[in-house]
Amino acid sequence: MTDPTTLPYRPCAGIMLVNRDGRIFVGQRIDTTLEAWQMPQGGIDPGEDALDAAIRELGEETGIVPAHVELIAAAPDELYYDLPPEMIGKVWKGKWRGQRQRWFLFRFLGSDRDIDIATAHEEFRAWRWSDPADLPRLIVPFKRALYDKVLAAFAPHLAADRAARLPVANRAD
Repeated sequence: MTDPTTLPYRPCAGIMLVNRDGRIFVGQRIDTTLEAWQMPQGGIDPGEDALDAAIRELGEETGIVPAHVELIAAAPDELYYDLPPEMIGKVWKGKWRGQRQRWFLFRFLGSDRDIDIATAHEEFRAWRWSDPADLPRLIVPFKRALYDKVLAAFAPHLAADRAARLPVANRAD
């Protein structure tokens, strides 16, 4: 058996998509019977820019076109996660030990009818908008620390977005 610590990390782009209500898009994975929800993410092709990969993956997994999103921020650092030992060798044909991800925060400018998860690259069997605080609870356990880091990276933007949505009388100006 290959020593997992010698395997590289798969380059990946992740997307946190926030709607007008400050809720985050999550999809329930189609390839498992577990309650495995996640934000859109996927591999970066050789020679592909991480932002371009994020926009491509978002379209492939949700049917959302680039005109319906606006980039808010990029996480300052790559974030990593390791697969659990029992999954190494079974996922991604055994080529990777986990993923190194570039995360992007996008505002969703469309409406729910602009989302269609029945795509040619179908990855989700269901989707919903979730409160950001609920994300770590929804995700598979081995990705929770990663989601905590994604939330921390985008917390200032999410807080500013939330403050901008408050009625003027509720703001602490």
